[in-house]
Amino acid sequence: MFDDIPPWMVVFWWTTFGLFVGSFLNVAIYRLPLEDKTVSRPARSRCPECKTELAWSDNIPILSWLFLRGRCRTCRCRISIRYPLVEGLTALLWGLAAASLPPSDLALTGVRVLVLSGLVVATFVDFDYFEIPDEVSIGGIWLAVILTLLIPELHEATWLARVASGTADGGIDRFGALVGCLGGMVVGGGVLWLIGWLGGKVFGGEAMGFGDVKLLAAGGGFVGPGGVLVALMVAAFVASIVGVGNMARFFCLTWGRAGRRGRRPELGRSIRVARIAGRYLPFGPYLALGIGIVLLYWNHVSVLAF
Repeated sequence: MFDDIPPWMVVFWWTTFGLFVGSFLNVAIYRLPLEDKTVSRPARSRCPECKTELAWSDNIPILSWLFLRGRCRTCRCRISIRYPLVEGLTALLWGLAAASLPPSDLALTGVRVLVLSGLVVATFVDFDYFEIPDEVSIGGIWLAVILTLLIPELHEATWLARVASGTADGGIDRFGALVGCLGGMVVGGGVLWLIGWLGGKVFGGEAMGFGDVKLLAAGGGFVGPGGVLVALMVAAFVASIVGVGNMARFFCLTWGRAGRRGRRPELGRSIRVARIAGRYLPFGPYLALGIGIVLLYWNHVSVLAF
């Protein structure tokens, strides 16, 4: 069916469809943390300031934001640049997912774009609220089990699934795939929970949100135990770099503010403020980055796995 279609065209259509899905993800990112709204209610999107229902022409991905110059058509309040950013990012991720697999492999491509879309929602909600919606994390855990049973090939590269399958041809059966899925959940959620518990004992406070634990457990259900450990390594590495940069930013802000107020900057105080304020970062976005990289490019990063 897809043999006569150029691969670039398949990627193009997945990317285009991802652009419109990104518009829906914006709705989920905005509504999921709110108690009085759901993804399906209200049925039509509205301006949060003037409550005017948006016309279809206001919901064209990226183009509407550019045409309206980032402002509501009615009240002219600013529309966050996050909206076209999410739409463009989703389109890019869907295109990468399509390009990472043969054009005919619709099932695995569908799984990848579904997981990546959930990671996008988790990322931007965590940036805004320092929490990860259960609809993404717990929903992802259940979805990983269901999709693993339906598509055992999802864990074709999971060593635990291959061992548990024990087939003569080295393939993956449903039992082996399920073992790989559950093993990834246990390793991902368990390791991160243990890190958080130890961090709480050392620092005397909550070191890791349970939403992060559930998100990594869900990710482990899709990438297996080896993949989820690599995802955690990637997340920790990137988060540490961003954390150092964030502390440097707060140090410069504190140091500069003292000078502008006519006070002599205090090195010790600036360092303390930077250390306290700069270390508070949502970890979910970096876990999402690690899971996404492993999901798309496991063959390239598997050398890091145990």
